[in-house]
Amino acid sequence: MKVVEFLVLFAVLPTLVYLSRFRLPPLPMLWVLTAYCLWMLSRHGNLDAVRLNPAGLLRQLPSILPLFLLFALILTGLIHRYVPDDLFGFVRSHPKLWALLMVGYPLLSVYPQGIIYRAFFFERYRTVFPSLWLMIFMSAAAFAYVHIVFRNWFAVVLTIPGGVIFAIRYAHTGSLFISCFEHALYGCWLFTVGMGKWFVSDARLRRLVSAK
Repeated sequence: MKVVEFLVLFAVLPTLVYLSRFRLPPLPMLWVLTAYCLWMLSRHGNLDAVRLNPAGLLRQLPSILPLFLLFALILTGLIHRYVPDDLFGFVRSHPKLWALLMVGYPLLSVYPQGIIYRAFFFERYRTVFPSLWLMIFMSAAAFAYVHIVFRNWFAVVLTIPGGVIFAIRYAHTGSLFISCFEHALYGCWLFTVGMGKWFVSDARLRRLVSAK
């Protein structure tokens, strides 16, 4: 039963959205899936897994920040080299919208994704993927694959290492807050530096976040 559920949630549904002729909005679909995951966790008494407890964050910062800074420097350098007009275009053109996104994105997107691909995934499929590294790999694969809904290869490829990093962090700390904090750092930087257009589906919003 769990294997079927896994395949339906993390393989079939994203594929159907990708193949659909209609551009379905990702956020409402994300929230519906989050509601299902919360319901399943509540049925089995595992809702503690979704609580955001910041304890332990300071101890993790020495490993979180250097890796993130390396990523930020590399990505910024690549954009400056190959698509300089995109660099910080969103921030320069729409600073108020950017600031709103910096607050809304972690709450409305990162936290629900954390519930689905870390808290729910690790609690629900621990017997399906008994090896910790297999669990981490499958969590990262599911997290990356769902980005096909944005219909571009960049979103999928870039989220593969991100999914591994966030899953390892969750497995190591058991803290959804710390994993979401790290996820938010990377995601917010993508939008800030000028790569947000690859992670939105609405054409009008894509023009805003890629404005030069």
